[in-house]
Amino acid sequence: MFYKDDRLALFIDGSNLHAAAKSLGFDIDYKLLRQEFERRGKLTRAYYYTALLESEEYSPIRPLIDWLTYNGFAIVTKSAREFTDSMGRRRIKGNMDVELTVDALQLAPHLDHAVVFSGDGDLRPMIEAMQRQGVRVSVVSTLRSQPPMIADELRRQADNFIELDALRDIIGRPPREPRDHDMTAPDEV
Repeated sequence: MFYKDDRLALFIDGSNLHAAAKSLGFDIDYKLLRQEFERRGKLTRAYYYTALLESEEYSPIRPLIDWLTYNGFAIVTKSAREFTDSMGRRRIKGNMDVELTVDALQLAPHLDHAVVFSGDGDLRPMIEAMQRQGVRVSVVSTLRSQPPMIADELRRQADNFIELDALRDIIGRPPREPRDHDMTAPDEV
């Protein structure tokens, strides 16, 4: 439930939202996402969290980060670590849970409603702490992927669960064709 007078903030786990949207077959249009939540309340801040590989000259997510920076999003990044998993696949580790939690809890006294774009169960204690401060918390993720991208404990803790697929027509755009140098967002391990 959203109220027009709510002081609202968005906390977007970039790699988690990217993976959820990709599993549903669409990309996020961040301009439309921001406009949608400006319409739902008084948007005070929109955070976007992502890990970046500093070792690469070109990061495929750099154009998105630049666009978000110039269009009213607060970008929080940290260096990712590259490793090879047990199957010999290249993986990138760059979990942003701590950064997201710190920002959310610091901003909580100035909010009525927080919208968390993540399905990560590690964020459940953060949501509970925000609720103790009187903040309503909505979580955006998906149950419609196999397996579901949202942890059951996160969905249970949230005041409101918003199915990402239900937002497809509002904030989605068709996925673009990948170019040779494109790669997916960093995995969180």
